[in-house]
Amino acid sequence: MAPGLTEGSQQRWLLTLLMVAIVALSLVPSLRLLFEALGDLAQGGEAPLWRVLQAESTWRALWRSLHTSGLGMLIALALGSLFAFVITLTDIRGKAWLVFCFMLPMMIPPQVTALSWLQLFGPASPLLKSIGMAPPLGSPQPLYSAEGIALLLGIQSAPLVFLALRTSLLSLPRELVEAARISGARQAQVWGQIILPVSRGGLIAGGAMAFISSLGNFGIPAMLGIPAGYYVLPTLIYQRMASFGTGVLAEMASLSLLIGVLALAGVALQQAWMKRSRFGLVGHSGRAHDFLLGRWRGGVTALLVTVLLAILVAPLAALVVSSLVPAMGVPLTWETATLNAYHEVVGRQGATWRAVRNSLWLAGGAAVVLMLCSLPLAYRLQRLPQRWQSLALSAIELPYALPGVVLAVACILLFVRPIPVVNVALYGTLGLIFVAYLARFLVVCLKPVAAGLAQLDPSLEEAAQLAGAGPWRRLGGIVLPLVAPALFAGGLLVFLLAVNELTVSALLWSAGNETLGVLIFNLDEGGESVLAAAVSVLVVMMVATLMLALSLLAPRLPKGVVPWQG
Repeated sequence: MAPGLTEGSQQRWLLTLLMVAIVALSLVPSLRLLFEALGDLAQGGEAPLWRVLQAESTWRALWRSLHTSGLGMLIALALGSLFAFVITLTDIRGKAWLVFCFMLPMMIPPQVTALSWLQLFGPASPLLKSIGMAPPLGSPQPLYSAEGIALLLGIQSAPLVFLALRTSLLSLPRELVEAARISGARQAQVWGQIILPVSRGGLIAGGAMAFISSLGNFGIPAMLGIPAGYYVLPTLIYQRMASFGTGVLAEMASLSLLIGVLALAGVALQQAWMKRSRFGLVGHSGRAHDFLLGRWRGGVTALLVTVLLAILVAPLAALVVSSLVPAMGVPLTWETATLNAYHEVVGRQGATWRAVRNSLWLAGGAAVVLMLCSLPLAYRLQRLPQRWQSLALSAIELPYALPGVVLAVACILLFVRPIPVVNVALYGTLGLIFVAYLARFLVVCLKPVAAGLAQLDPSLEEAAQLAGAGPWRRLGGIVLPLVAPALFAGGLLVFLLAVNELTVSALLWSAGNETLGVLIFNLDEGGESVLAAAVSVLVVMMVATLMLALSLLAPRLPKGVVPWQG
């Protein structure tokens, strides 16, 4: 008996050590950033933090970040609310396809979103040239502006509002609505006096998530703002690092700390507002309501389809057209149509295949490692006291809640020198990006697994324990087969997010270590917009395929694991 207990105790210690190591991976970069930003305050006015706070460029970039993120949040609220209310509460047809298409912009990399919209507008747009609607040469590009950045930030983050609001609406008890109807309330009264007050928490949560996501977005402000000299905080850090390298790390740590404080303040305000907006509701709907649109259904359907055509189909069509012409500004005709851009990026440019290999290795490796870690980690977390469990989850969520540029600067600070004892240098290698991906996407893989574990009947494991099975045997023989779909879905989500990632890798890449996100950004910045369009089309096809694979897997997963499945 004693050996069995000793073995079980050792297994529990191994699980605990794994959890501590993973929490440390999440916390140590942020603590290193904090130490660097606050470590030289004794220098007074010469301290990096004070120099950053006294610089006019800091406050200008801060105001621009707040301005574009605030406008983007309002646009996201308008779009996300429209789709959430209509799809969740009415009898509109084709809900699954409407949700899938509306969620697609969130999964498309921001630099691809920016590039597709740039190809849609302006005097050099091949699509506008082809249909004879291009503005005259010399006309300004309307997207090179604060409003252009805000528009794309809003479209990119609108699915976050949709998800938060849809979750809130699905928890609306059907009995409450039916009681109001029986009492003679008109449909407008039901919406104004029941649905809107109850869904206020979802609107607040979605708006806060949209604002925080926009605040840390790098790809859209970089591609639309840098050409116009319009810098927000993430692009200001990128521009300084590109110009001065590691010599300005202390100042960049202070700028990163400023963004991080803003993002965490947004999360805290969101949680506080959510508590004030929470309603104690008895019952749970769990499925959509069906308000009858009647004769309005055709018009409402046409409105949603028109919005999707404007925010998704038209930009992607412009991207495809741009990839099929020999040069920007050339209209697409039977004579000018060519696949040369695809032949170039696939067959002749070594950088493309190098970027593909790097991205697949980083995303695939991160997905596999996090899948291996997530099950024992979730298993151990489930057995912790509630207070310790909440603290550990907060530490794990921190790298994902913070803007990617903050994590990138933190990783540079942590690994700019060789790792002590083993004397391994990660700075300037793919290994550094890999470590950053592990920290950033751990929570993405962990949450589906934790949701799957929460649904298991504990009697199965209790019976195995009574039969003498240790923790590892129970984990592999009972728990793993039951949560395997959730584990696979978590890994696929990590791969989907990591394979096109730009915000973190933009500061961490070096020559020969480009990722797909960096390749598209560099091609466009170097004037090779047609080649960038061709790579982007291939990336969108890959994203759509992975989303379809997850959709097919959705019936076997815990509810909420696949974001676009209700």
